[in-house]
Amino acid sequence: MTIHVASETFARFEARPLTPAIGAELTGIDLRQVDEGLVRDIREALLKYKVIFFRGQDITRAQHIDFARRFGELEIHPATPKDQPDPEVLRIAHGAESKGQENAWHSDVTWREAPSLGSILRAIELPPVGGDTLFANMALAYDRLDDETKDRITGLTAVHDIARVFARRLGKRPEELHDKYPPMEHPVVRTHPETYERILYVNVAFTSHIKDMDRAESDALLQRLYLQAWNPEVQCRFRWQENSVAFWDNRACQHFAASDYFPQARVMERVTIAGDRPYFDAAA
Repeated sequence: MTIHVASETFARFEARPLTPAIGAELTGIDLRQVDEGLVRDIREALLKYKVIFFRGQDITRAQHIDFARRFGELEIHPATPKDQPDPEVLRIAHGAESKGQENAWHSDVTWREAPSLGSILRAIELPPVGGDTLFANMALAYDRLDDETKDRITGLTAVHDIARVFARRLGKRPEELHDKYPPMEHPVVRTHPETYERILYVNVAFTSHIKDMDRAESDALLQRLYLQAWNPEVQCRFRWQENSVAFWDNRACQHFAASDYFPQARVMERVTIAGDRPYFDAAA
């Protein structure tokens, strides 16, 4: 597993690592002026660092959507209001009447048949202090497992369920959600489709159990695997500023939005790029 300890100069920007494990801030980029060559280099940086950050990006919602669309088809989240003018944007707003609920380590929308490639999150309103987002490198989390555990989990399948989080948030019964979004089965260890790294692909938010395993045994194994993301040595922490943007590879990392700012306001907007169905390549 490569670690990153020094800045790297690309053709049109510099990447400054946040930690040796994950994350880099890209400097010298204006997201309002993006061409195919810059998109190619940004994608390369994303694959290398798994989450990348941009400062000083005074962009509009339309420019946010246009930038995300450069990387693939966009998806619409079921939590987006039906009458919202830009359905590709998921607005995540918390304050005195709504405490943050994204404070659990997770990969986005793993309850989809084809979970997202990545998400691009833009700061709209920030609290005076707090509200950081943490990211964990799940390829490194997998690498740090002992060989016996790696052998044990290779080939296992986990079930991911939208109702674990969104039944309450959307005010629906699990059965209602399952009519449109049935529980999905994904490998516990997935192969990244571009880097071919092995990724630990279970998360405390959406994974319900390991298929064909006794429930108590499944719960115990999952709890141990969840803890891999909680180690600061596989993480970075991003402190938001006005006009900051984060772009993470949802296939390779998990994130945690610290909800330590209540009752102050924190408003973010997220645009998500559709991905493909996870798979495990035994030859990788």
